[in-house]
Amino acid sequence: MTCSRRTFFSLFGAASLFGGTALWRTAQAADSGAPTAYEVNYSDAEWRKRLTRSQYLVLREAGTERPFSSPLNDEHRAGTFACAGCKQALFSSKTKFDSGTGWPSFWQPLDHAVLTRTDTSLDMTRDEVLCRRCGGHLGHVFDDGPKPTGLRYCMNGFAMTFTPAAGGVS
Repeated sequence: MTCSRRTFFSLFGAASLFGGTALWRTAQAADSGAPTAYEVNYSDAEWRKRLTRSQYLVLREAGTERPFSSPLNDEHRAGTFACAGCKQALFSSKTKFDSGTGWPSFWQPLDHAVLTRTDTSLDMTRDEVLCRRCGGHLGHVFDDGPKPTGLRYCMNGFAMTFTPAAGGVS
C-alpha cells in the first residue's frame, strides 16, 4: 500500500492529538480544580466496555472528533442532549445553534449539568467543559457565541446522545 505524504502527516497528526491529549489529561488530573471523585465512577476497563472506541477517546481521554463527523451536528429536532457516558442531561435543543464549526454548539447548558476547568494543552488556554456527573470531556466553551449569553459551548457529538421530545420538531 502506498501512502502520500499528506495522508501520512494527517494520520500522524490525528494519532498525536489523541495520544497527546490523553497524556495531558492524566498529567493535569491532580491540578484540575474539578472533583477527583464524581457521582458516576467506573474503572478504566469498565469505561472501555460501556463506551464505543470514539466515545472513550473523547469522554475519557479528552480527544476531539473530526469536524462534521457527528450526526448530532445536524440534529434539529426538539429534545435533550445527554452525556454518552452517564446519561446526565446536558443541553436543551432550544439552546443549540449552527456555529459553522462542524461541532454541535449551544449557547447555554442545563442548570448544574457541566463543570469547566482551564485547559492549557496544545499551547492554548481554553475552558474545557466536563460532565458534572461523570467528569467526561465534552468539549470547550468560547466567548464568541450568540445572545443572550455570548457563549459557544462547542461540544463533541460523540460525547453525547440525543433524546427527541414527544412531538419532535423545534
